[in-house]
Amino acid sequence: MARDVTTRRKITFTFIGWTIGLVLFFPILWTFITSFKTEIEAVATPPSFFFFDWTTENYGVVQTRSDYGKHVMNSIIISFGSCILGLLIAVPAAWSMAFSPTRRTKDILMWMLSTKMLPPVGVLVPLYLIFRDAGLLDTRTGLVIVLMLINLPIIVWMLYTYFKEIPGDILEAARMDGAPLRSEIIHVLTPMALPGIASTFLLNIILAWNEAFWTLNLTSSEAAPLTAFIASYSSPEGLFWAKLSAASMMAIAPILIIGWFSQKQLVRGLTFGAVK
Repeated sequence: MARDVTTRRKITFTFIGWTIGLVLFFPILWTFITSFKTEIEAVATPPSFFFFDWTTENYGVVQTRSDYGKHVMNSIIISFGSCILGLLIAVPAAWSMAFSPTRRTKDILMWMLSTKMLPPVGVLVPLYLIFRDAGLLDTRTGLVIVLMLINLPIIVWMLYTYFKEIPGDILEAARMDGAPLRSEIIHVLTPMALPGIASTFLLNIILAWNEAFWTLNLTSSEAAPLTAFIASYSSPEGLFWAKLSAASMMAIAPILIIGWFSQKQLVRGLTFGAVK
């Protein structure tokens, strides 16, 4: 009887999991299908799911109209650059909070997290003026800095959680062996926390890749990433759904591929612990 209940429960949870997964994936599937329709078929009522004349014309039009390669390169540089810079700052900060805590450590962590609660538009004007006067508007460097600052609280929080799982005795043993602080962080702490660092890096790559508010307001053409590439297909003349869907698929394809191939590392990092 217990075995029957267990089997029934597994089937139920499997069904619920697949249902939730399909619901979450359906917008991407619908965007993919719409990208192969003509503009007339894209707005037809009732909509057709599979039975229509498939065409790749939209992808050709998008590639001809916009410099897709330039936008992809900007997204790669901005996303990876901001995450690497964030890790360089967050690793020492998280190490200090995890292994040399003070009475203010929790307050500092909560203050960092509270900065994510501020609506971005609340600091748009001063930040825009600072970037304009510093010559950082529409530059990759400017976007790397602002995206690093936006995601830094999340990076520090995640690394702090992973570092707390590492026994302090291991680091103390390294100190007794004469390891300086730099070697302790680079050669002892970092290899042990590598799964956690990797998952933090991957999650923040996705956040930086999908960031639209700052990339649309602080760029125009030279440093415009794929978010601006998608927004360019929203015009006063109206929305061309088929071409907009093609542009959206071209924009999300790289990050989907990265997420697919790194999902094992991501899960391993999210379940990371030095002592199992």
